[in-house]
Amino acid sequence: MGSNTSKQERVVTASASSSRTVSDSDSESFNEKHDYSSRPQDYSKLYAKYLRNLTIKDNDNDNDDGDNGDTGDDITDPFAGNPLSIGIINRWEKNLLSKPKDLLAQAAFAKNSIESIIAKSDVKTLLKDQYLFNVSVKTIGSPSFYNNQKSSGRCWIFASSNVFRTHVINNYNLSPDKFQLSQSYLFFYDKLEKANFFLETVLETHEEDLDSRLIQYLLSSPVGDGGQWDMIVNLVNKYGLVPHEFFPDNAQAISSSKLNYILTEKLREFALTLRDLKKQEAPELFIRIAKLVMTNEVFNIISLALGTPPKATDTFTWEFVDKDGNYKSFETNPIDFYKNHVKYDAEQHFSLIHDPRNEFDKLYTVDKLNNIYGGKPIEYVNTEIDEIKRVAIKMLKDDEPIFFGSDVGKFGDRVTGVLDTTAYDYDLGFGIQLGISKAERLRTGSSQMTHAMVITGVHLDPVTGKPIRWKIENSWGDEVGDKGYFVMTDEWFNEYVFQIVTNKKYASKKSTQVWKSKEFVTLPYYDPMGALA
Repeated sequence: MGSNTSKQERVVTASASSSRTVSDSDSESFNEKHDYSSRPQDYSKLYAKYLRNLTIKDNDNDNDDGDNGDTGDDITDPFAGNPLSIGIINRWEKNLLSKPKDLLAQAAFAKNSIESIIAKSDVKTLLKDQYLFNVSVKTIGSPSFYNNQKSSGRCWIFASSNVFRTHVINNYNLSPDKFQLSQSYLFFYDKLEKANFFLETVLETHEEDLDSRLIQYLLSSPVGDGGQWDMIVNLVNKYGLVPHEFFPDNAQAISSSKLNYILTEKLREFALTLRDLKKQEAPELFIRIAKLVMTNEVFNIISLALGTPPKATDTFTWEFVDKDGNYKSFETNPIDFYKNHVKYDAEQHFSLIHDPRNEFDKLYTVDKLNNIYGGKPIEYVNTEIDEIKRVAIKMLKDDEPIFFGSDVGKFGDRVTGVLDTTAYDYDLGFGIQLGISKAERLRTGSSQMTHAMVITGVHLDPVTGKPIRWKIENSWGDEVGDKGYFVMTDEWFNEYVFQIVTNKKYASKKSTQVWKSKEFVTLPYYDPMGALA
């Protein structure tokens, strides 16, 4: 390609009427002012490379005769707001398609998923991602037994139920593949409580403009399926738990989108009504009665869709045969079942999170985030990722499964169940690397907690004792992964795990003190740590 640039000076011309002079020192100045040390590229080199290739129009043997769609605007100005001329696009295309590797990649991507093309299949990767673990909890409920959330966002309820049921299985010597708790029971009361929380928050914020960021946030998803650990704590404290057979899933529980649509539309309508009543300065008693009638209507909708569950103090008879063939029965109710049969004090468990944007050893909560009005707030103790791993390993060695939150959609394969940041070669497929850090992903909306699962094991390096990979029980049934189990590499843990739930027995003294202090730093309602798994 012909060039009339010199070593000391390069001329950038967009057209006959515009020109810029860019010196070599610009490259050095650019690199001094901007710290891109976390990026895979060297930006000073990238800048210099761009300067060398700014002159697009050739004076050599390109034989351009205008038939290629070139308008004559062959030279681009990097200072222009829109440098995308036909000339530069032609040049980029010519450069791309001159490389056999890129032609092969283009043909491969045309008929296959990107993941299947760039997934590594070398022995080293396969060995790292194998389902082999030298530390596993001895008891865990089977992924095959009522453990598929299907087309619903109830992962947090399934994950907590899988932690709870482990204790019931141990307490009564049950078969792991014959006991599960009712996820729909918690789902029902979560919907009802979220509706009440929403309506109450609407009243509290009635002076805000309807198109304000806060009100639009509240209206966006008032009764979504997702949730957090502290929301589970609120639910079990108020409503308890029941075995699966006393309130099993139905068609709406396993495919919740239409129910959510109906509830959301009605709640938005109710919100407008309540705001109007406040604006009209209606008597408070009238407003409260109106809100109660609205909540009753919500209850009717949920009951018709999901069925009517036991109430917290309704008596039922729980019968079972244990692994040794012994029959047992208990007269109980949901609250009693939780307290005296599950025997797991959820309120004494708290979340350790890894949020590198914010200061460690602080207690965080999120504004306007809850399910039960007046309930326990969201509580996050922020700490280093290595501390989270230390606690997790300690729990697993003590046969405690771990509720955790992560961004499951990144670097994962649903079929194989492998979560591995190094298992995909973007450089091979596209000539790029994805170089945003964990903190930057949170700041730019690239990552947040999207899914809750249960850690049930870890493989530790036999020499160093460092974790290599982690065993996960998912809630997508037994037809994915290894019969419902997934494997997570330690590198993936570093980048995409945000939370584990533990208690003072395993957490450091410092983390426990931070949690007990109740001295909150409140994150705004739109913060990514407010995302519901």
